Amino acid sequence: MSISAHFPVSIDELERQIRGGSIDTVIVAFPDIQGRPVGKRVTGKFFMEHVKEHGIEACDYLLSVDVDMDPLPGFRFSNWDSGYGDMQATPDFTTLRMIPWVESTAMVLCDLYNSEGQPVSVSPRQILKDQIDKAHTMGFEVKCATELEFFVFEDSYEKASSQGWRDLVPHTTTIEDYQIFQTTREEYLIREIRNSMLQAGIPIEFSKGEAGRGQHEINITYSDALTTADNHLIFKNGVKEIAAKHGRAATFMAKWSMDEVGSSCHIHCSLWDISSGEPLMGDVDGVGGLSEVGRSFLAGQLVCAKQLSPCFAPYVNSYRRFVPGSWAPTAIAWGDDNRTCGFRLVGKGPSRRIECRIPGADVNPYIALAANIASGLWGVEHKLSLPPSYQGNAYQDSELERIPSNLAEAIKEFESSELGAQILGDDVHFHLLNSARQEWAKANAHVTDWELARNFERI
Repeated sequence: MSISAHFPVSIDELERQIRGGSIDTVIVAFPDIQGRPVGKRVTGKFFMEHVKEHGIEACDYLLSVDVDMDPLPGFRFSNWDSGYGDMQATPDFTTLRMIPWVESTAMVLCDLYNSEGQPVSVSPRQILKDQIDKAHTMGFEVKCATELEFFVFEDSYEKASSQGWRDLVPHTTTIEDYQIFQTTREEYLIREIRNSMLQAGIPIEFSKGEAGRGQHEINITYSDALTTADNHLIFKNGVKEIAAKHGRAATFMAKWSMDEVGSSCHIHCSLWDISSGEPLMGDVDGVGGLSEVGRSFLAGQLVCAKQLSPCFAPYVNSYRRFVPGSWAPTAIAWGDDNRTCGFRLVGKGPSRRIECRIPGADVNPYIALAANIASGLWGVEHKLSLPPSYQGNAYQDSELERIPSNLAEAIKEFESSELGAQILGDDVHFHLLNSARQEWAKANAHVTDWELARNFERI
């Protein structure tokens, strides 16, 4: 049976489709620390009779695990001593939608609450909502967009795993940046992604080939910060599900191979007047420059970028993307339409906005957007002055401050950052810091293929 795919879907419409048999499953999910949707598949009848009103329970360990779902030590929020109790996941019905690439299925995202009915402060959606609330108290609406890049392979996920992730075959053999013929060869997949996302209420603008073999970028129209993060979450998961349907694998690793460019998640961000709905970033004549509030917003982001780097680059692999001349930034500087800088000013007049080029496609959108907004608001609060824009090739300027070169450096910056604890809150800062520490510890518990090949016989 066909399903109605308009968005948002009302509860009455969902009930009608459940009764009619076109929907039999509702995914009830929330983002974990890695930025993945986790939750339960609920039968349609049980959703309408129970979950609609009461939500679902989920173990709080889901916010304290790594990508392998291993419970990690060192967290205050949840641990073995506390018994890993339950959280209450309460549906946010403004996110209710049909998922056309999964048969007869709808999806709703949730907010998390503890046993006392208080929001779970370290849940990614709440981390972002806290910064949105702060912006509102300052009179701002924050509008954002995330640009996601990913690689597609001819291999299936099963085949890639069985090969130990070696000898993977990118879907094309040449770089396909803006190339129409090359991307036509993948259009059977990319077209389905575009159109399926539109049916799920995610406003796709366009797709294009990127600067790697089998690499693509699909752009989603900007929105308020929470909607942007929710769209990002569903889009990223959907790309992988649709690829898997076709026997293909897609990856959002920041750097899947040192022979290829990395995959980015550029964050576009601007402030709007919450009362009038007017944009606030452009200068008064509307032909260029940046408003006073925009300058302080960007200045705050520059000051905090290095200290908050685990929010933008959370894994060991994330830092392999920061290579000079690779389109990924290495310098914490800003430039007017300058892609060699960590921050790039783009757009004119009402569309004036800041593009943060630091995050990779592996980022948790809720955490990255929260850090981006928190640092900018801190700059506005303190009326920071913005240094002059950088002119030239920021890769080659040894005087510029650099993004940390590895996760260990990033942890050191984040750990010592009183500012990070101040603007994110102590609980959130501690939780994200421990996540980064545990990721680094996991990485150091393994001997890599490179080490074996280099050292087994030769030393």
